[in-house]
Amino acid sequence: MRFALSPEQRDFADSLRKMSEAAGTPGVIRAWAEGEHDGGRALIRQLAEAGAVGLAIDEAHDGMGAETIDSVVAFTEFGRAAVPGPLVETAAAIPALLQALPDSASAERWLGAFAEGRTLGTLALSPETPALDADTAEVILLVDGDRLYTARHTAAVRSVDRARRLFPVAAEDLLAEGDSVRAAAAAAFDAGALATAAVLLGAGRAMLDTSVAYVRQRHQFGKPIGQYQAIKHHLANALIGLEMAQPLLFNAALTPTPRDISAAKIACAEAAYRTARIALQVHGAIGYTAECDLSLWITKVNALQSAWGTTDFHRSRVAAALRDPEAA
Repeated sequence: MRFALSPEQRDFADSLRKMSEAAGTPGVIRAWAEGEHDGGRALIRQLAEAGAVGLAIDEAHDGMGAETIDSVVAFTEFGRAAVPGPLVETAAAIPALLQALPDSASAERWLGAFAEGRTLGTLALSPETPALDADTAEVILLVDGDRLYTARHTAAVRSVDRARRLFPVAAEDLLAEGDSVRAAAAAAFDAGALATAAVLLGAGRAMLDTSVAYVRQRHQFGKPIGQYQAIKHHLANALIGLEMAQPLLFNAALTPTPRDISAAKIACAEAAYRTARIALQVHGAIGYTAECDLSLWITKVNALQSAWGTTDFHRSRVAAALRDPEAA
């Protein structure tokens, strides 16, 4: 099978990339980390106007009703730009959750506003799990076993990525209960894990591009350091890891079984983390500084490695599926 994007999908990705570049995302990310959300909200509204936020939302709820691969294309670009905010929750996990419930009242209430970028949502899949950016989200949802609630946030907890603001949440109004909530929560988890895998792949590609540009202009002993074989080998290893992860991501988008989603999350997380380490190494001491834009992507990758399931969890899920293929 040949995994290749269509010309329309490539053009869509290019348009999202240009939109993010024009917004100056490093400045937007730093402002978001300080609690200043205006720039980030404006960028998310622009992305929504381009159709990128409503791809996973059915047309009945004013979304695009697009294929999963189209959402993967969008989230890869979100990761490449390190767009801040609860986009995985707003554009992937919560739509999967609400659209899987038999009662469509909550979907009708919120999904249209999500698709237009007017409203942000965040989600905690257990009472012990903090919700991302709950201080700026208008909709906070909490799953507690077989019950789904609206929720309120409490004081923030610290994250390795200052632009990922995490908040414990407490239940308020009951929205739904029963086995359908468990099934919908499982669908939301898989949607969030797949979207996060795409974000990680996009972040990895951004760090590789940044590193290639840096080694071409950074001189040592009279020539660009990119001419040294050891540097070339490191960057080639990063590229190979990202290229090998991409087919797993596309396969999971085309056949979104738990096993394939877990395989994609593992591959994208490991490839992005390897690229982050190589990018830091080739940048030298400047890569450690908060003033260097590279640090924004490095901290995001570190945080996302364990978001929506750790690597150990996803390896266990793949192993279980291989032992019992019918369960996959």
